[in-house]
Parts: sequence; structure tokens; C-alpha cells
Amino acid sequence: MKARSRIIAFFLLVFMLIGLIGTTSLPIAKDINLGLDLQGGFEVLYQVEPLEEGQEITEEVVSDTTDALRSRIDVLGVSEPSIQIESGNRIRVQLAGIEDQSSARELLSTEANLSFRDAEDNVMLSGNDLAQGGATATFNQEGQPIVTLELNEPGKFAEVTGEIAQKPAPDNVLVIWLDFEEGVDSYQEERLEADPKFVSDPRVSQRINSPSVEISGSFTVEETQNLAGILNAGALPVKLEEVYSTSVGAQFGEQALDETTFAAGIGIAAVLLFMLLFYRFPGAIAVITLSAYVYLILVIFEWIGGVLTLPGIAAIMLGVGMAVDANIITYERIREELRTGQSVRDAFRAGARSSFSAIIDANITTLLAAAVLFYFGTSSVKGFATMLIISILASFLTAVWGSRLMLGLWVWSGFLDNKPGWFGLSKKKIHAKEEDLHITDLTTPYDRFDFAGKRRKFFAASLALILSGLVVLSIFQLNLGIDFSSGTRVEVTSESSLTKDEVENFVESAGYPSDDIVMAGEGSSIGVVRYSEEFSQQEIEELKSAAMDEYGIEPNVSTVSPTVGIELAQNAMYALAIAAVGIIIYVAFRFEWRMGVASIVALLHDAFFIVAAFSLLRLEVDITFIAAVLTIIGYSINDTIVTFDRIRENMRRVKKIETFEQLEKIVNTSLRQTLTRSINTVMTVFLVVLALLIFGAASITNFSIALLIGLVAGTYSSIFIAAQIWLVLKKGELKKKGPIDIEKKEQESKWGSDEPVV
Repeated sequence: MKARSRIIAFFLLVFMLIGLIGTTSLPIAKDINLGLDLQGGFEVLYQVEPLEEGQEITEEVVSDTTDALRSRIDVLGVSEPSIQIESGNRIRVQLAGIEDQSSARELLSTEANLSFRDAEDNVMLSGNDLAQGGATATFNQEGQPIVTLELNEPGKFAEVTGEIAQKPAPDNVLVIWLDFEEGVDSYQEERLEADPKFVSDPRVSQRINSPSVEISGSFTVEETQNLAGILNAGALPVKLEEVYSTSVGAQFGEQALDETTFAAGIGIAAVLLFMLLFYRFPGAIAVITLSAYVYLILVIFEWIGGVLTLPGIAAIMLGVGMAVDANIITYERIREELRTGQSVRDAFRAGARSSFSAIIDANITTLLAAAVLFYFGTSSVKGFATMLIISILASFLTAVWGSRLMLGLWVWSGFLDNKPGWFGLSKKKIHAKEEDLHITDLTTPYDRFDFAGKRRKFFAASLALILSGLVVLSIFQLNLGIDFSSGTRVEVTSESSLTKDEVENFVESAGYPSDDIVMAGEGSSIGVVRYSEEFSQQEIEELKSAAMDEYGIEPNVSTVSPTVGIELAQNAMYALAIAAVGIIIYVAFRFEWRMGVASIVALLHDAFFIVAAFSLLRLEVDITFIAAVLTIIGYSINDTIVTFDRIRENMRRVKKIETFEQLEKIVNTSLRQTLTRSINTVMTVFLVVLALLIFGAASITNFSIALLIGLVAGTYSSIFIAAQIWLVLKKGELKKKGPIDIEKKEQESKWGSDEPVV
């Protein structure tokens, strides 16, 4: 009866999850804020500069500027704008989903210093003469949109118009300016231009006693609303200089969202199918908990008001790999215990207990890398790190606690007793309990391979590859993107395939020729054009307008100033260094310092191969490349720690190590025991990354390639480098100090200690 109740509880739990996910997932997904790379929009980083010589830029001034910008954004009616004050007197503005990016950027950057001047540019009235909130968008008697201004002193306007009216034509004009630059702007010059910088220059023929001023011209309704809005918001107390900007066309964002969500579906489905085929019933449990994992991520992300970006979707998919890894570690350990002749209950209990420390350590080290990425990252990279952190926490909750709860209901019901096939295990591989075997006594498919004895060959192979990589780097160097080298990047998109010559002809005809043009691939509809100089807002708009005329799709444009480029490069190096130091300290504390050193050498090995491969393939190195490197660091250390965890466990069983041959045997045994788990974990993550690479948006192709290369390098280093380096370091300890007493070392509770010895 008790057994039946557990199975009933399992199905009730599954039906509850299906009902909850089925009824609420769609509304939750719709409420999640999409980043500008998924719905279009733009992001600008402003450097706050003094408006007048000697002006001090204080926190209060920056805060007032932020408030003024927020008031202007309210005029645009943008939902969920993001305005953040950053160190160094900078303000980052993100407006996702906005259609008229040109007008919005002009609205934000306009200082809104209103002035009324005569034909000789003398100031007659200034913005201080305007009543607070006195600007109104309306229509004149002819039905044309205009802006009316209420003045503080109506009589002053009568005096000014009376004075202007006495001047002979054509100088009897009252020129209305926004952000007039002394010594630069001139009415006499601008009046000859087809598109003058002043707002309007009405002719005054008589004294005007009206209490309000009317600004008219060839305005649209939207332009008059924007003009009234910025005048009411007030002039900015500072000058804003764009040091970084990026814009994404709405059509491109929508396409990227469709492609990447499709890739996510393919990748996750492939992982679930793999788990079902390889682990049978526990694999089915993993399918349920992984579905709950994805749902839980969306719930948490919507709850904290996060902004989902393309790298964020990639982080969810990579989180699936982390969640699967926790399941694989546990399931492999349960199968090992079953092979020694343990009952299903004993195997489940021992497997869950033994795998817990490896899962904890692996997740914490990946969290360290994600936290560093969050601290040093910007915009979409920060979103990626946020999603990765949430993914790791959610995977622990579902894959560790949830999977064990659901599998435990079946185990403790007794239904799975004497049914190893339900765990994907043949009865031929199960030993009798009377043999009293430990998992270290079990055979593996890799017993003939001497991982420890062939370490010199592995070291030589890696050294040869590293030297080759150094040669490649010295010849080709890195193809630095504008994130690190500064300049302008334009992503031209067409409805049909494009050739390099077509893109080259287009930019030349637009007046912006470039020698640096790269196509996204053969038959691709995307061409990437780079310029070493930083484009102005006007140049960006001209290029965008030309692209719209030529292809009908607004291009994506990013600009980075030299200052920001240097800072991003420095932050990237800091991020990698701090992540490495944090990991080595943690591994040294949880294991021993030799394992920490071996882990970091393996991580540097992996990072170098990604860098060398990008140099050889001439792929662009941008800020998302750093995100990929840090992610691989997390995965690589994850794999390495699982191996070290098994080495530590096997050393405890030996208790005392007297010869180097004993150390070699421990390394070989540990690697053989964990190799199936390593291969299966890599396979699941490989399926995810491959789906991203084949079906994902073009903008994360380089990100996916970096993950793929790093995944291969990380697997190699975890199996053939890290444990072998530890073996060499441990050999030195054995020679220097003699036999190693494992029990004594743990009781001393120094760097090498783990949990208290029970």
C-alpha cells in the first residue's frame, strides 16, 4: 500500500507540473522583457562633460541629467526604458522596441538650450524666459502643427519683436535656435543651407503683444510633440558625448529571436532524447526535471524584471548542460553501485551521497566565473551572466533535489528492485554482492588506456599545439572587433543573399567606403563592414538611410570610442585574471593547492586554444568572446573537479601512499571511472552548442564557435592534462616528504581537507 502511494504521489506531482507549466508558461514568456537585440532598439553610453568652462561634474549634476533624460524618454512613450548611472560620470541608456531610433537619439542628445536671436546672432530671448512647462504642441488656423511657448514676461516679447520689426528686410527675422554654438553657428551661413540647423526664422513686420510665442515650420505632428517635450523637460545641465552606441533594426531583432528560440528547441530536444536513450527511466526523470528547470528560469527571470537577450537564450541552453551534468554524475554513480551488487535502494542512497560534493564544487566554480562576468560585463554580456547564474541555481534545485525526489519515490516503492535494465544497465555487468567489490574494482571500457603513463606524450602534444598557436598569433594576430579596437561596425542585411562586391559597391555609393568587409558565410544575406573611425550620429543616420533605400532593412550599427575600447579590453583581462584566482583559491581550499594549480594550467590551456583558433580562422574577437571564454572556463573546471573529486575519494580508500606507482594507479582508475560521465556531459553540451551554431542567429555565431572550440579543448585538458599535472606535482611531494598518510592529512584540516572525517 505504501509502495503504491509513492507511485501515485509521483504521477500527481508530474500532472501538477504539466498543468502549471501548460497554463502559465505562455503568459510568463510574453511578460519577459526582450533586449534590443531581440526586438530592435538602441543603446547609448554618454560621457557627461561640462557645458561651460570650469563647471564641476558632481553626482548631483549627473543625477539631474539622468532625470532630464528620463523626462525626454517619457515623451517618446517607450515602455521599460533602462537608464543607469555608471562610474566615471557616464550614463547608459537602453531603449528596446523603439521604431524611430533617429528621432529618439536626437531627442536625448539635444541639450535643449533655447535661444531667440537676430540675423547677426545676438541673443534676444533665452530658455530662461520660457515659463516652466509652457511649451505646447498644437495646430494653427491653417491646421499645421506648431509649438506655442508661454513666456515669464509677455511684455518682453513685445519689446523684442518691436526692435526686430524696425530692421530692413531680409534681416527683420527672429531666429529660433536649439543648442546654438558660439563661434561655430551662423544664421547668415545656415540660411543658405537646404536643411539649416536653426528651428525656424519667422519674419517680424510689426510689434507683437501676444503673451505667447509661436514656433512654426515644416514640422510633423511627432516633431512638434518631441520639441515641446524637450523644452518642457528643460535644458540639460551638461554636454553629453557619445562614447559607445549600438542599434539593432526591428526586423533583424525579430528574426534573431525566431532563429535562436528554434535553435534552443532543437538543442534541448536533442539533449532530452539522448538522456532517454542512454539512461532509460532515470533519463525520463531528467526530461521532467529539465522541463521544470526551463520553466523555473523563465519564472525567476520574469520575477526579477530581467531583460532577455540573445546570449541570455544561449545561457539557458548551456544551463541545460549544467543540469544534465548533475543528473549524469548521479546516475553514473548509481549504476556503478548497482554493478557492485548493491540493491537499488543502497545504490541510490550511496550514489546520491557520493555525487553531491562533486556537483556542489562544480557548480560553485562555474558560479565564480559567472559572477566575475556579471561584474565586468556590459549590457547583453551582463544579461548572459545573470541568466547563467539563475540557470546554475535552478539546475541545482531541479536536477539535484527534484530528480532525487522523483526517482526516490520509485526507488523506495520497491518497483525498481532487480530491474537494472530500467537504469540502462545490462545484468551481465552486475557482480554478486558476495564478491564484496568496491567501485574501484570494476572494469571500464577504458582499462587498456594508460592515462598516467602516457602523460609525457600528452604534454608534448599540447606543447606542440601551443607553439603552433603562438606562431599563428604572431603571424595573423587577433582580429579585434570594435569593442576592443574602437571604431564603427555596420551589419548590412538583405532579404536575399549578398556578395562582398555588392556590399563594397553599396558602401562606396553611400559615401563610406571600407577595405574591411566580411560576409557572415557563403550565400549569406549579412555583410559586416568595419571602420577604424568612430561615426557621428549624423553619419550613422546617413548610412542607415542609404541601407534602407538599397535593401529595405535597417542595418545594425555599433560605435565604440578609443577610451571605451581600452576600458573594455582592460576589464576583459581583469575578468579572466580574477576568475582564475578565485577558482584556484576555491579548489585549493576544497581539495589541495596542487589541484588548484593543475586546474588553472588546464584553464589557461583551454583559453589559449580558443584565442589561437580565432586568430587562425580570422574570426572577430568582441565582448561576447570573453563571455564564451569564461563560460568554457566554468565548464572545464566543472569537468576537472569531478575527476579530482574521484581522485580524492580513491586516495581516501588507499589511506597511505608509499610509491609513485600507487599515485599513477589512482589517477588511471579515477579517469577511467569518470570518463563515461565526461563523454556524456560533453555530448549533451555539444548538442546544444551545435544547435546554436547551425540554427541560431548570425550575431552569436562567433560566440557558438568559441564555445565549441573551448568545449573540445576543455574536455581534452580535463582528461589528459589536469590530472597528469597534479600527478607530477604530487610526485614531488612524495620524493620530498616520503609516504603520504591520507588520514593524517585530512585530520590536520589544512588546505587539503574536505568535509570532517566521519
